[in-house]
Amino acid sequence: MPDAPALDAWSDLRRLRYFAVLAEELHFTRAAARLRVAQPALSQQIRALERQLGVPLVHRSSRGCTLTEVGARVADEAARLLAEVDAGTARIRDLVRGRGGRLRLAYTRSARGGRVDALVARFRAAHPDVEVVPETAWTAPNVAGLLAGRLDAAFVRPPVDEPALACRTVDTEELLLALPAGHPLAAGRRRITRAEVVDLPAVMWPRENGPGMFDRTIAQVWPRGGFRLVRQEPDDEQLLRAVAQGDVVAAVPAGRARALRLRGVRLRRFTAPMPTVDIALAWPRDSTNPALRRFLALLD
Repeated sequence: MPDAPALDAWSDLRRLRYFAVLAEELHFTRAAARLRVAQPALSQQIRALERQLGVPLVHRSSRGCTLTEVGARVADEAARLLAEVDAGTARIRDLVRGRGGRLRLAYTRSARGGRVDALVARFRAAHPDVEVVPETAWTAPNVAGLLAGRLDAAFVRPPVDEPALACRTVDTEELLLALPAGHPLAAGRRRITRAEVVDLPAVMWPRENGPGMFDRTIAQVWPRGGFRLVRQEPDDEQLLRAVAQGDVVAAVPAGRARALRLRGVRLRRFTAPMPTVDIALAWPRDSTNPALRRFLALLD
């Protein structure tokens, strides 16, 4: 049994396109006009395709042509193949022009809502053709994902000391002191001084989750020392639950703390200068992802 004929991708796509149009028109003159080629050139390409496949595809007559049985099946396959090629070509063109594509984006666990969610919502609305692939992790895993090429962009808590990454601040939020409802500092107080939190038993998440934010928090809330860590919890919700149990205090970002609103926890502001933490977007400096460029354009 002879081997199936091999098709040379680019030249045969043209021949298949010619044949697909001829199969629709069933008339060489009309098909040639539609393709904007000379009729002899169209006839030549159809005969070349028939020789290549080793079977006749059309029955020719003075009034036009009809498809052979094999020709009808080849026409169906050609139509499906050409539709896929055209769709793929359009996707490639959109990628080059910065349309469509995919954005692998990571949130940081301590910063959801506010300007972060608003920025992503604006991007989705402005570019519905871009597939946003979201995930959520701490700053350290997000940075690792960017460096490994697994992420296109990530929200992080700066500072981030990685020369390969660019970083731009998106928002700044205040740090609040979370106190058990029955704590003396929670009674009738609106502002807390730094001196009042020295040596109070505190709960914090592990430093390796976000070293920059951890150190910045300690430096602002306990600038002269006296940070007494007695407990660690994996995330802000568990941290606030620990506070609600009545044994510890915690410094937490205002947005996250107010969004969780756990019973048994009181939030108090610090006296000036108010401690703050930033939320930033980080991305690889050498990225060529057009979808990322469109996302960064919203920051401007």
